[in-house]
Amino acid sequence: MCPTPWLRSKNGNMTIKNKLCWFRTDLRVHDNPALFEATESGLTIGLFIVSAAQWQIHNDSPVKVDLWLRALRELEQALARLNIPLKILTVPLWSDVPQALLAFAQAHDIDEVHCNREHGLNERRRDRTAYQLLSAHGINLLGHHGTTLLMPGSIKTGSDTYYKVFTPFARACRTQLRQAPLRLYPCPAKQQPKRLPASDPIVESIEGFAGVPTSIQQAWPVDDDAIEARIESFLTNRVSHYETARNYPALDGTAKISAYLAAGLISASQCFHAALSVNGGESETGDKGITTWVTELLWREFYQHLMFGFPELSMHRPMRPETAGVQWRNATADFQAWCEARTGIPIVDAAIRQLVTTGWMHNRLRMIVAMFLTKNLLIDWRWGEAFFMRHLIDGEFAANNGGWQWSASTGADSAPYFRVFNPVSQSEKFDPDGLFIRQWLPELAHLTSKEIHDPGQLARTSAGYPLAIVDLKSSRLRAIEAFSALKT
Repeated sequence: MCPTPWLRSKNGNMTIKNKLCWFRTDLRVHDNPALFEATESGLTIGLFIVSAAQWQIHNDSPVKVDLWLRALRELEQALARLNIPLKILTVPLWSDVPQALLAFAQAHDIDEVHCNREHGLNERRRDRTAYQLLSAHGINLLGHHGTTLLMPGSIKTGSDTYYKVFTPFARACRTQLRQAPLRLYPCPAKQQPKRLPASDPIVESIEGFAGVPTSIQQAWPVDDDAIEARIESFLTNRVSHYETARNYPALDGTAKISAYLAAGLISASQCFHAALSVNGGESETGDKGITTWVTELLWREFYQHLMFGFPELSMHRPMRPETAGVQWRNATADFQAWCEARTGIPIVDAAIRQLVTTGWMHNRLRMIVAMFLTKNLLIDWRWGEAFFMRHLIDGEFAANNGGWQWSASTGADSAPYFRVFNPVSQSEKFDPDGLFIRQWLPELAHLTSKEIHDPGQLARTSAGYPLAIVDLKSSRLRAIEAFSALKT
């Protein structure tokens, strides 16, 4: 039974109750089910909760938090045009959010709280506790589907289990999306001016998170026009070459929208619709670049569904339980060299420099450096997973965890343990002229295209570049032996 949307005040007049849209990783007004449904139900207030201590626990990066703050300022302006105020609550830990949410709702005559569901374990615990507390006080917490293409839990195998292999999962998703096309929610109608609280100012920075260079902010603008132009430029000018160009880090071959998806400045549904709009409504046939890009959207979807179906992923556990016995090396010096781009493997060091300088790393390089850490250095994938999250502007737990477990051969549909990328061969194949290495390792820029991938000792000494910290061949065999030992 729905709650009564009004109360009778002491003087006998009817008091209309307000609605609340609780923004999280969905900082947009277009295709936002929670915002749309809240405004359809009544006069709406927006809310965002700053939880700095929780963000630090989750290893959220300064560049990502900076993007959130900039996006909130854009969101506040967009909501203001709709006569919707945006309020800010500061609640350090998520364990304190339910009580703070209740107090806010009671103070602002709110009887419904609308939000888009988040699927991580901690997020679900937070929301479940909030639901129970609010319900006990006559306030509805209404969750909507607005963060993935398809609701996690809706795509299962014939035996009613979650898919652990990507290809059949993607096939099932495409079938579902073809049979039941996605709905894009319109921007809400402008509210009639009413007596509502004023919006709160958005702070420029948050204690505990370092400042961010202007160059990164300029590389990731957060206004709707810039984001729309980026997607349009990709789909118009570059997507036809995406299938191959996306593997070459020196090329501008990717969409560069991952940070917007992570923060919810755009939705996966908007991206899917945009792809179909330039491919005759098709997601499986037509332009190979577009279908490949759709497949990448489905990889993100795959990891979101896995996170929902297997909560142990949020507890630092491997997807494949048998790999919990891998004897990882407690090699802190090697790990520090990896973090500081001092491994002596040029493509690995160049990739790490790109990450710590820009807050982003090319996807092909993410696989190369992750496999180097987990296989050649035989260092626990969780160390690298946390390092990435502390630096990535597009860090999403599900995708980051999934990518690391894929490279470490501990995850769903992961690389076989005996498949170990040779970073030098990868460098020669995907950066043949060394353009990417020259950009990020200028000390090696004078070397030939053959030398730059694996400089000789004389070249290293003259350039001040370190010797490789590990032999690639013997370390590969060491990793295979470590995994093979699990079978005995």
